[in-house]
Amino acid sequence: MEAHLSGLKKKFCEIYGDSAQSIRFFYAPGRVNLIGEHIDYNGGYVLPAALTAGTTCLIRPRADGKFGFFSTGFSEHGVLASEELIYRAEDDWMNYPKGVIATFREQGYAINSGYDMLFSGNIPNGAGLSSSASIEVACAFALAAMEKHGLNRTDLALLAQRTENRFVGVNCGIMDQFAVANGKKDHAVLLKCDKLEFSHIPVPLGEYKLVVANTNKRRGLVDSKYNERRSECETAFAVLRNAYPHIACLAELTPEQLDASAHLLPSESVKKRAKHVVEENNRVLTSVKLLEQGNLPEFGKLLNASHVSLRDLFEVSCRELDVMVEEALRISGVLGSRMTGAGFGGCTVSVVHRDAVEQFAAEVGAKYKERTGLAASFYDFGIGDGVKELELA
Repeated sequence: MEAHLSGLKKKFCEIYGDSAQSIRFFYAPGRVNLIGEHIDYNGGYVLPAALTAGTTCLIRPRADGKFGFFSTGFSEHGVLASEELIYRAEDDWMNYPKGVIATFREQGYAINSGYDMLFSGNIPNGAGLSSSASIEVACAFALAAMEKHGLNRTDLALLAQRTENRFVGVNCGIMDQFAVANGKKDHAVLLKCDKLEFSHIPVPLGEYKLVVANTNKRRGLVDSKYNERRSECETAFAVLRNAYPHIACLAELTPEQLDASAHLLPSESVKKRAKHVVEENNRVLTSVKLLEQGNLPEFGKLLNASHVSLRDLFEVSCRELDVMVEEALRISGVLGSRMTGAGFGGCTVSVVHRDAVEQFAAEVGAKYKERTGLAASFYDFGIGDGVKELELA
C-alpha cells in the first residue's frame, strides 16, 4: 500500500506540480450486493458488502478557486472553473466529482477553496460493482474533511446519491452509496432502505470465497430499463397502498397480501415486478438468519432463487448473465450463484469453495466463451471496510 500511495503521490505532483500544501489520501471501496436486488428503491432490506477493491482520491487545495480532475484509468481530464461544474456527457467520469462539488454547494455546504484531485481505482468499470458510487463517496468524504464539514457517513451517502440522481441523471436508490460509506471488513450491511436503519452482519465464509464473474457485457444504468422497472414498482405501490393503507413501501407487503390483491394491478408485468420485490425482501431477511447460523448451503440456495426471480419476474437478466449462472452451478463446490447489480449485463456473484476457485474460473470461463463469444473476467475479492482516510508514512 505504501508503494502504491507513493507512486500516486509522484503522479499527482507530475500533473499538478509540487507544493508546500500537503496532499491527503482518501479511499472508498466498490460494493457487491449479496442479495436483495432492486429492493433499495422499494423500501425493503438489502445485504451488500464493501469490496477490497476501490477508488483512491488524492486531494490538495489550490489558490485560484479552480478544480483539477485527473484519473489513472480514464482519458478525460481537465482544470475547470466553478462555473464550468455542469453536467456534460463528454466529460464521462469527471461528472461524478463535478456533481459532488455542485451538490455540496446546493445543500448549503461551502466549498471555500479550489482543489486538485487525482483518482485511481481498480474496480472494473461498467460491471455493476459501483465504481461510480466509489468515486462519489471518496470525493465527498475528501471534501468534507478538507472543508471541515461535520458530515457523518449516512450524510455523505445521501449526498452522493443526490449527485447521482440530480446531477448525473441516474434514478438509483441509496444502497450503493450507503454500502460504500458504511462497509465493514468481513461483514455485510443489512440496510432498511426507506428508514436508513442498518446493522453489520458477519459473513462467515470459512472454506468458501465470494467470486465475482464479469460477463464483460457493458451496461449503463442511464441507458438501461432501470427507470422503467422503477416506474412499474411505483405503479404497483400506488395501487396496493389503497388496499393496504398502513404500508409505507412496496416491500412491506407480505406474500399473502400480494396474492390476495394481485388482481388489482393493471398488467401482468406490474404483477411480476411486485412479486419479485416482496419475495426478494423475504429472501434477504432469511439470509441474515442463515448467515448468523453459519448455514452457507441454504444461503446459497437463496442466491439461486434470487437469480431465477430476477430473470423471470423482474426481467433484468440477460443471456450472458444466465449462461454464467448456469455454468457456475455445474461446478462442484459452488453453493449458489446469481446476477448482482442492476442487470442487463455486469456481474454474477457466487459462493465457491476455495479449492474450486481455479477450476471455477477455468471451466466457467471456457464454457461462457463457447456459448456467448465473450471472454469473462473473474475476481476473488474480499469483504473490506468502507470509506476512510489513508496515511502515507
